[in-house]
Amino acid sequence: MVDLNTAMAAAATERRKRVEGEEKEKKIRRSGADLGLEPFDPAKYAEKEKADTISMWLVLTFTLIVSLLMRYVLMPSTSEEKTDILYLLPLTAMILIPQIHRTILPEKYLEHFTKGTWVKAGFLHTFTFLAMSFLLVNPPLGDIVAPQLSNEWSIATDDGVELLFDDGTKKNTITWTVDSNGKLNGQVWLLFGLADNVNSDGAEVIVTLTNNNGSRELSATDSFWTDNEQRLLNSTTTTNSTIPNFSPHGDKDQPFAIKLGADLPEGKHSISVEIIEQGDPWVNHRTYNWNLIIVKEIVQV
Repeated sequence: MVDLNTAMAAAATERRKRVEGEEKEKKIRRSGADLGLEPFDPAKYAEKEKADTISMWLVLTFTLIVSLLMRYVLMPSTSEEKTDILYLLPLTAMILIPQIHRTILPEKYLEHFTKGTWVKAGFLHTFTFLAMSFLLVNPPLGDIVAPQLSNEWSIATDDGVELLFDDGTKKNTITWTVDSNGKLNGQVWLLFGLADNVNSDGAEVIVTLTNNNGSRELSATDSFWTDNEQRLLNSTTTTNSTIPNFSPHGDKDQPFAIKLGADLPEGKHSISVEIIEQGDPWVNHRTYNWNLIIVKEIVQV
């Protein structure tokens, strides 16, 4: 038998233990130390921020040096056929970043660096190098691209009265249908314009015409544009549409007019336009290959 006083004392003791257990559990939930969290140390945090900042500037300086060496040492001695090394070698240089840190920085900073530090340094090196490369190889610091076609190329015939352009252009080929005599009557002109990010008039342009009569180089007629300025404004195509704009960028483009011959016979006339420019640091090349195909009109009987 248990008397009333003993039972009440036991219940009070059990209740007290339960309350103490709940309070202890609340303390554990609120305690960062019990959860494995390190206490915040302002001095250590400031030291880590300083180490990260020094690392950032060290990587930027290293990448700048690598970019300059690529542009002014490696690039001039590398041919255009082996340009892959200009990117692969500098990007591979990121494996040197951890060793450079260990060599230059004191131990008090090195203890703050982790694998995450090297990952961030690798990304910083990669994107900084790509940005620097873009700046160093484009004007005004470099020029690695030859002038290119500013808009369209076209063929025009001149019968002494008007200029007539053909509308049958399919990228690299113009097909011109002539009457039963089998000739493209009048003087036949090749017209196009060149654009460049530096100066399009600083390039050498070699135009070669190849047909049944063999191959021959043709020279440009600079006076064509001034002599025929008004006629060009009044010219139309074979479908009465507007003629192409050969200089869409105005004076920044260089127009070319090359006389292919007069009364060209039917057949295929191949045109090669080779552009050579002394760039920086390479000699820039570009070649266009076009075709003028003259076909005789089929008369329906």
